[in-house]
Amino acid sequence: MYSAIAKNKRNTVVIIALFLLIIGGLGWLASYIYGNLSIVIITVVVSIAYALIQYFAASGQALAMSGARQIEKRDNPRLYRIVENLSITTGTPMPKVYIIDDPAPNAFATGRDPQHAIVAATTGLLDIMDDAELEGVMAHEIGHVRNYDIRVSMIVFGLVVAVGFIADMFLRMAFFGRNNNNQNPVVMIFGLVAILIAPLVATVVQLAVSRQREYLADATGALTTRHPDALASALEKLAAYGRPMKRQNTSMAHMWIADPNKPGVIDRLFATHPPIPERVARLHKMGGSF
Repeated sequence: MYSAIAKNKRNTVVIIALFLLIIGGLGWLASYIYGNLSIVIITVVVSIAYALIQYFAASGQALAMSGARQIEKRDNPRLYRIVENLSITTGTPMPKVYIIDDPAPNAFATGRDPQHAIVAATTGLLDIMDDAELEGVMAHEIGHVRNYDIRVSMIVFGLVVAVGFIADMFLRMAFFGRNNNNQNPVVMIFGLVAILIAPLVATVVQLAVSRQREYLADATGALTTRHPDALASALEKLAAYGRPMKRQNTSMAHMWIADPNKPGVIDRLFATHPPIPERVARLHKMGGSF
């Protein structure tokens, strides 16, 4: 586990560097097309500022996009006490607890580090899970906190949003350039290509966060509760009762315990999560070893 934490910390640096290279490269391309070197300098400076903002603000953006609301123990004693007990058991700082009013069963964790962590669950998840299953799901999410997956996921979330901004910027440059009567065809072509490939790039970036992170969080949660079959049962319910969420956003799809856009659909090439049957099989195998 400690090696996984160290790997995730290194991944954070790599992803930030990749973010700066992408933005800097696009800035250089724009400066080359328009013959103005200041564009690349401005783009790099803005990208660094954006990276810093995302580091502190991305978790808030994810909560806003999902429609989550913070709760205290009196608001939902069942969920709050489960998270509280897991925090005490693992020696992890108590994360803030949020609920999302959505019938689709799901949950996610976010934040910069364990000291600034957040866990969230949908009302749909609370409705279909028994106490042992809900404990397994929240142990999985706290596993993401303990393994620093939340930091990597947060950076990836910011990078995916940035890709969308870049694609939109080039599309606007293509059609509303400095001279509408004499548009630069190179900029127009690049803008159109950028906007077309942006979703694919976003998916590839999400997949850069290894699917092994989900396996590791499953294992961490199972070791915490000593009840891997409960988490396996919860995952089976997620596959059986999963549905698209009311407030979907592909840029944060990798943050959820189950795909919020196409739950139950196994697409080995572009899925942001490992197939649930494989995760269940691994958990049952762990249960047999306890």
